[in-house]
Formats: sequence, structure tokens, C-alpha cells
Amino acid sequence: MEDRRLRRPGSVCPEDGQCIAFHRVADYTPPTWPTQERPKQMHLDMLVDDLDAAEAAVIDLGATKHPDQPGTSYRVFLDPAGHPFCLCLN
Repeated sequence: MEDRRLRRPGSVCPEDGQCIAFHRVADYTPPTWPTQERPKQMHLDMLVDDLDAAEAAVIDLGATKHPDQPGTSYRVFLDPAGHPFCLCLN
């Protein structure tokens, strides 16, 4: 039986069948945030139980913490391609 979570590179497919897929773009220019000079193309908020532990995990995976942190119950990071995403307290 095929494992649907691993059916193609760059995708995440949990058991419920809702998938998120990622694709490379030639001549990609990362968004600027919080300015809108080059607007973001997507944004993910991920719920976590421990912001400090989750921060360490995403940094270990290649994310960087954005210098602008407008809230206290969430933290803003950039993935290696420059897309902003947030870790939010559950």
C-alpha cells in the first residue's frame, strides 16, 4: 500500500487527504515583510504548545527568526526561501 504522505517530493499529505504541495519557481525573488514591496505569496500559522521548543526546531531546520515580532503569543519566522510563517501558541 502506498504511503500517501510521501507520494511526491515537496508535499505533505496527512491521513485525512488534505495536502500542501511546494514547487520551485525559476528566478524566484523572496517577499519582503512587513513591507509590501514584494508581497508574500502564502502564509502558514502553525499551532504549537511550546514556543521556545518550536522556535529551536524550525531554526534547526533552516528558518530564521524575523527581527519584527509584533505579538507575544506568536513568533514570525522566514523559511529558507524567505516566506514568512508564524508559530502560534495553541
